[in-house]
Amino acid sequence: MRLKHIFFFAFFTFLFLFYPGDSYYFHIFAYNRELINKTETVKKINIRPIPYLKLPFYPEVTAQAIYLVDLPSFTPIFFRNENLKLLPASTTKIITALVAMDIYKPDQIITVKKTIDEGQVMGLLVGEKITVENILYGTLVHSGNDAAFVLAENYGYDKFINLMNKKAESLGMKNSHFSNPNGLDSGTQHSTAFDLSLAARELLKNPYLSKIVSTKEITISDVDFKYFHQLTNVNKLLGEIQGLGGLKTGYTENAGENLVSFYKKNGHQFVIVILKSLDRFSDTRNIISWIEANVDYANF
Repeated sequence: MRLKHIFFFAFFTFLFLFYPGDSYYFHIFAYNRELINKTETVKKINIRPIPYLKLPFYPEVTAQAIYLVDLPSFTPIFFRNENLKLLPASTTKIITALVAMDIYKPDQIITVKKTIDEGQVMGLLVGEKITVENILYGTLVHSGNDAAFVLAENYGYDKFINLMNKKAESLGMKNSHFSNPNGLDSGTQHSTAFDLSLAARELLKNPYLSKIVSTKEITISDVDFKYFHQLTNVNKLLGEIQGLGGLKTGYTENAGENLVSFYKKNGHQFVIVILKSLDRFSDTRNIISWIEANVDYANF
């Protein structure tokens, strides 16, 4: 009889010791089976195709600085002196257009109060009333120095230049500085091939500006249809090379020939920056031919 009592005593003692009672953890595990049994969904990482070279050779180019980049992944493919500070000439107008889009609306009307006639101009006249959209066409298609000047002057010239440098800084253009909106030579104005690829990428994010830079020619007018301006893109490769969507030319005697291009081929997108070239169009043609022959993609 004593042995039986001892057995029951031991049994209930162990039962009491291991009984979870009304504890916090007991409630979690006993009443939250969905939580315990839940499996975390594995998120799929989307890795873009990575460009690579089929053969270790590079195109013949005369440019002092080059930066060719796969746009979606922003993977560099071919580069030379990409951080060398050079005169940007009218490639400056990429930043000018980006700032203009920040402070103006395309249908906003500007009255031309002051203009310039230095270098390439679209022919704006004092007193002319014209939309920001049409001035942007003059800036990016015809590369009008007067158009870029009017965009800055109407806002406040110094304030506009300050915004240009803030925009460049926000884009990570660490080796760039701007002192005018049109790219006329200045001892304090400079940029690099890499920095201009950043500016180009930002412009291409904007469908409105992308459409403008891909325009080969257009006739625009003031709001009263008194003055008409025939605008022709300086980039002669536009319409000549399939897949080339423009972007921006630049030239002064000191800067040499500059060209920033947007190129599409077989679903892939590229930005090509050429600075201080002896023949920017020939250099760009050679790079595009090289892309077609020697650049392929690895999928992961």
